[in-house]
Amino acid sequence: MNLFNILKNGLFSLDPEHAHEIALKGMQLAYRTRTSGLFGAQKFTKPCKLMGLEFSSPVGLAAGFDKNADYVDALAALGFGFIEVGTLTPKPQAGNPKPRLFRLAEQQAIINRMGFNNKGIEHAAKRLEKINYRGVLGINLGKNADTPLENAVDDYLTGFRALWKYASYITINISSPNTRGLRDLQQKVFLSSILRTMKEEQTKILQREKKYVPLVIKLSPDMTDEQTEEGAKIILEEKIDGVIATNTTVSRDGVLESKYVNETGGLSGMPLCGRSTHVIKKLASILKDEIPVFGSGGVMDEETAKDKLNAGARLIQVYTGFIYHGPEIISRIAKVF
Repeated sequence: MNLFNILKNGLFSLDPEHAHEIALKGMQLAYRTRTSGLFGAQKFTKPCKLMGLEFSSPVGLAAGFDKNADYVDALAALGFGFIEVGTLTPKPQAGNPKPRLFRLAEQQAIINRMGFNNKGIEHAAKRLEKINYRGVLGINLGKNADTPLENAVDDYLTGFRALWKYASYITINISSPNTRGLRDLQQKVFLSSILRTMKEEQTKILQREKKYVPLVIKLSPDMTDEQTEEGAKIILEEKIDGVIATNTTVSRDGVLESKYVNETGGLSGMPLCGRSTHVIKKLASILKDEIPVFGSGGVMDEETAKDKLNAGARLIQVYTGFIYHGPEIISRIAKVF
């Protein structure tokens, strides 16, 4: 039994947000003392090339785990093929009031309404300046809660301009359910404008800095099939480089028996798996091989990862599965590719 399994019961007895902070500090300590293997960490190399990037393996960490880019090297030591930090906003913000994170252990799920709590892009830039990690690093960008929707693109541009030099790719997060109105940015009138403006900035950076930074968009699982199809067509038209499917859901299917069923926020974990896989399949049927889909949402084991690959995902991101099963899940999933 590895150290993660020994510590899991203790961590799960604590408030989830406090447990998360302790776990991150524990991973940092393990990295500094070169004992990450005690947590079940394994290096699994299966290189793949997508979006012009060389991934050491196709299994990565989703955004939200290391919001401020404080623990990149420690997380990399656990065996991830790529890491995505954030969500980051231009200005620091506290997020929503606590409690805002709920562990639904029986359903292998989590409900969160964190609200993009983060230290802002300046803090992240200072942290990323010092990391040793040289693998694929995604930086997930959002808008500040007090930025009007009509000005949202300015926040994404601010993040892009400040952090492009540290990013292997940039993720445009318009799908979190925990910032009021954010998901409205998935509507055609906003989506086309944001993606076009970000592509223009991408071109400027390429011309000026000679670095192409792929743009990825993260979508909601709660769109209708028609909305997903419309979004996919816009993504094709604007030549976005990748799509993450999906963010968390506001549905409570699969957790109706939980005492937390009435808590607001996004649901992740096993109950999200089927819906996320459905969205992947719908996107892949339109995007074909032109734009890769990252499979995220309810990846809890080899079987759920296979479902997403069969639906058309080219890369896998874990978050809730990592919380419930520890670093061992990384190499286990990587082996199904």
